[in-house]
Amino acid sequence: MATSHARSAEEIAKASKAAFEASQLVSSSERVAALESIRQSLAASRDEIFEANRSDIEAAKKEVEAGRLSTSLLKRLDLTAGDKFQSMLDGVSDVANLPDPAGKITYACELDDALELYRVTCPIGALLVIFEARPEVVVNITALAVKSGNSAILKGGKESNLTTAVLSKCIRSALSQSSLHPDYIQTVQTREEIASLLDQDRYIDLVIPRGSNALVRSIQRASKIPVMGHADGICCVYVDKDADLEKAKRIIVDAKTDYPAGCNAAEILILHNDILDSHWSSIANTLLDADVHLRCDPTTLSYLTSPNSAQHQRSSTHVHAADPSKDYDIEHLSNIISVTTTSSLQSAIQFINTHSSHHTDVIITESEPAASIFVRGVDSAGTFWNASSRFADGFRYGFGTEVGISTGKTHARGPVGLEGLMIYKYVLRSKDGTGHIVGEYGNSEGKKRYKHRPLTAETLPF
Repeated sequence: MATSHARSAEEIAKASKAAFEASQLVSSSERVAALESIRQSLAASRDEIFEANRSDIEAAKKEVEAGRLSTSLLKRLDLTAGDKFQSMLDGVSDVANLPDPAGKITYACELDDALELYRVTCPIGALLVIFEARPEVVVNITALAVKSGNSAILKGGKESNLTTAVLSKCIRSALSQSSLHPDYIQTVQTREEIASLLDQDRYIDLVIPRGSNALVRSIQRASKIPVMGHADGICCVYVDKDADLEKAKRIIVDAKTDYPAGCNAAEILILHNDILDSHWSSIANTLLDADVHLRCDPTTLSYLTSPNSAQHQRSSTHVHAADPSKDYDIEHLSNIISVTTTSSLQSAIQFINTHSSHHTDVIITESEPAASIFVRGVDSAGTFWNASSRFADGFRYGFGTEVGISTGKTHARGPVGLEGLMIYKYVLRSKDGTGHIVGEYGNSEGKKRYKHRPLTAETLPF
């Protein structure tokens, strides 16, 4: 993996595009071998990676104490927590074992005798991926780039510089023994480099920002290059009038607390009025038991603060009135959830389409008709029935890993894995001895007519 050193942004971008073009004849088996080598290199350097990560974390804690870094970013920085490192390694192997996404036929037609048209999947080109804190993104993107045939320029947050440097060294060591050019994956260090790279629309084909709302929006405003990503992860959970209480509690707590800093964590809880008496107090107590702070609308607040209601021991510190001007349009990224009520399924859908970020939204109900309406009516990249929003993830979807999550409506939507990094080209083949020319076709007498006969093909026949 090459680093930028003193090269200009144009030189970095040009090298990335050249490496992409040179890689197009590298075989699928050679790419798989490169990925397995990357995994082995990372696994062998685990202790060194953890040491660097702990140093980054210690430095980041000081930034949090000084008020210059959020606690949510600090949580995302830790690569030593739980099975995070092993999951990162497994993601490399999972991607390696996925079918080759390139060269698939998605449309085939015989335009005329011996004139065959094929639409074939192919990589996008040179990617610029910008992310905050999460050092494992370096590995995730590298795996997807190698497998999909896209080159990549990576820029991580300064808070993960030490970890990123060691990960990059491991990947570079593995790539140096592969069929890919050293500039296939590059890293840059400064914001100034990114500002200049965003002008390199001649060489860079797609920008993928991963991180805060401020990061994504700043990239979208500054870039001359197409941007794929999402600016917020405001996910809603709607508890329908036909919801099962125990199922609802289980799903809501998981969606909120499994990883509150994740973009697929629940930020808004919507309750149907008909289940307030039977469900709300129990749901609220379960959330309070899980140390979740509740920002409630007047109706749900009255149930928890009424003199006649049993008070949870955390009520005085964890139950507050919501601010309608901001609490239903914010990504909390912590153990806070905003709560509101609705009188109908349709009004719940309208609320979600207005306030969510169109990432992932959930309905909890035992009514199939209600679920059917919800998953079709909510305009989001993911609409779930009786399942936690935390399932919105490329690894959990079986993509191996993901380059990010897109809430846009062009090209790719939701968790973006290999298929989201592919576009297509049209390949036309003439098998006629003299070739084919357009001038022979038309509606007048003596002209040829197109036949447009479907063809069956999974890969190019040549």
